This record gives sequence, C-alpha cells and structure tokens, in this order.
Amino acid sequence: MKYINTEYNNTYEEKKSKFIAYLMPYDEYNECMDRLKAKHPKARHFVYAYRYLNEMNQIVENSSDDGEPRGTSGKPSLNVIAGQGLINTAVIIIRYFGGTKLGTGGLVRAYSDAVNLVISEAVLYEYEDLEDKTLIIPYSDLQKIEYLCKNLNISIKNKDFDSNVCLYLESTKERFEELSKSLSLGLHLE
Repeated sequence: MKYINTEYNNTYEEKKSKFIAYLMPYDEYNECMDRLKAKHPKARHFVYAYRYLNEMNQIVENSSDDGEPRGTSGKPSLNVIAGQGLINTAVIIIRYFGGTKLGTGGLVRAYSDAVNLVISEAVLYEYEDLEDKTLIIPYSDLQKIEYLCKNLNISIKNKDFDSNVCLYLESTKERFEELSKSLSLGLHLE
C-alpha cells in the first residue's frame, strides 16, 4: 500500500471538456473540497473518491458521481486509486463541460485518465503500519539502544529521564521483533 503526503493537481482535456484532478491526503479532503468549490463556482461537477484506513486498520472507501451518469466517474476514479494501492488518499475531479457529450464510455475513460495523470506526477510513499512501544533501560545502555534503533529504523519519539531512561519508540512490528532479538540485556518492550 502507498500514500501521499502533499496535494497534487493536473488537468486532462477531452473534446473541450476540462477535468481538473486534485490528489490529496485524506485528512485534507474536506478542506480541499470547500476550497475548490469556492475557487471554481462555475464548474459543472465535483466528482470524488477516497480510501483510508480506519482505527481498526480496515480500508474505508467511498466515491460520488456528483450528477454525472451513475457509475461513470466516481467509481472509475476509486478503481484507479485502489488499483494503485493508495490509502489515506482522496481525489477530487472538477469538470468543466466543453459542449460535446462524451457518452458513458468516454466519461469513464476521461475520469480514469485524469486520475492516472495526477497520480503519475505524485510522489508515492510505502505505507507501514506503525506501533508505539516503550522501553525502560539503565542510563548505561542508552547509547547502545540508540545505536540499535537507528540501525533498525526505529524512531525514538521521546525520552524521559528518571532513575532509568524511558524511551518512547515508533516502528513496525517486524522491526520491534528485530530489536527484541538484539536486546541481550534481558529487557523487553512494552
């Protein structure tokens, strides 16, 4: 699965109709839709599709044809972002009608092409399911643990210093398993 971390846009034209596709992180979707509706008051359609992971790590997806013939715009747009393996991502396609009807097949192709075009310009990142763990260690082990975390690509989010050091870590389950194997100190992650 992949995701993006910033907004992208591109314009696709078909028989004088303009399809302006905006690709954004899902958490920016509502703000972006409001902004685009204000920026394009004469646009005919605001088609959208999105996919995101909910708190139970399930993929939630939705789309809208926004007045286009049923199944000709939202669903094809959703199929493109799903086919690219994108999650936590939304796309909004603004259509300005050019005077020539495209037919249902033409609409499906035009919306799909518009979404593919904007995705082709985006920087895609590999999604990793991150977990948080804490590790309590003696001061004498701090340098060794920091070195291990750096080499295993485990992020140290915070450190609390008391009688021992409490490290707040973030990484994947697999990397935490590697860290646990490397901890010959008898310590364990919580």
